[in-house]
Amino acid sequence: MNKIQMVDLKSQYQKIKTEVDSSIQSVIDSTSFIKGGIVEEFANNLASFLSVKHVIPCGNGTDALQIAIMSLGLKPSDEIICPSFTFIASAEVIGLLGFRPVFVDVDYDSFNVTAKNIEKAISLNTKAIIPVHLFGQAAPMEEILAIAKKYDLYVIEDTAQAIGADYIFSNGEKKKVGTIGTIGCTSFFPSKNLGCFGDGGAIMTNDDALAEKMKMIANHGMKVRYHHEILGVNSRLDSIQAAILNVKLKHLEEYQKARYDAAQIYTNGLKDIESIETPVETPYSTHVYHQYTLKIKDGTRDELKAYLQDWNIPAMIYYPIPLHLQKAFLQIARQGGELETSERLSETVLSLPMHTELDLEQQNYIIEKIRGFYK
Repeated sequence: MNKIQMVDLKSQYQKIKTEVDSSIQSVIDSTSFIKGGIVEEFANNLASFLSVKHVIPCGNGTDALQIAIMSLGLKPSDEIICPSFTFIASAEVIGLLGFRPVFVDVDYDSFNVTAKNIEKAISLNTKAIIPVHLFGQAAPMEEILAIAKKYDLYVIEDTAQAIGADYIFSNGEKKKVGTIGTIGCTSFFPSKNLGCFGDGGAIMTNDDALAEKMKMIANHGMKVRYHHEILGVNSRLDSIQAAILNVKLKHLEEYQKARYDAAQIYTNGLKDIESIETPVETPYSTHVYHQYTLKIKDGTRDELKAYLQDWNIPAMIYYPIPLHLQKAFLQIARQGGELETSERLSETVLSLPMHTELDLEQQNYIIEKIRGFYK
């Protein structure tokens, strides 16, 4: 049996090595390492895949969120609502730009922020919502959009963990996450479902004016070279990373199926263990399983993690401390209601290895060891 890893990027690369190597070599031969034609080609291909008007590549997923917020023209006293149970980047950029993060609780079953919790947290200073599509499936966007319309709020989707997932509206219409709100943001960190071989990110929108502004912000505030109309940043997706992503985008649906199939094997093998709750798939979203995250109900999470490590099975806790309890936010953030579910999840979640190269032998071994722990 091959060594079990949380993410097996080497094996994934070996399967597409010829395509990737050729694409990288073409960039080297062109010597167009920054703003090469391949960057625009990838942006157009991703826009076509997502059915969105504009894709603006940038340096990383955190930059994508920052640029998106910068484009909205907010004032220092303004507040942006985001979940407490997520990675720091979603709230970090709010604080860095001088705005106030407002943390709200999430749904216990889906791990995602709820419309009800968002509405309870809205104040006169609220200007935007950042729903995070956590672990691979969409937040309840139809309800969130209704609240945003009611209170005249921007919606910035953080789709770093769910690119390619479909949101299904009550009328049956489907849209890719990241294309539903005002702006969508994603990361191409290597371990993401669509990942490059370094850092990378992108911003998506159907708003022409916002797209123009965000392109300027990402390029030092320039539309014409050396004419800086606004203050911006330097955030570019380099040509080699775009070349890699252009290849991997062709395989994304194949990757999604491999992840989904692996998730079903886990669920079928673990669903009858009383101490474990397997992931819940909501009726309004497909699930692309960036993570396969269990809830350990009997207080044995840390013991199980250590036990798995003894059997050379990696497992990770995403996330051990909710954002409202992080020292960095204690002086600058506001709690938008009770955050008991976020705290409870931080004490119970455990993510198993999940990637495109998991094989049945590895999964059966993982399932066998988990079942052995609970005998």
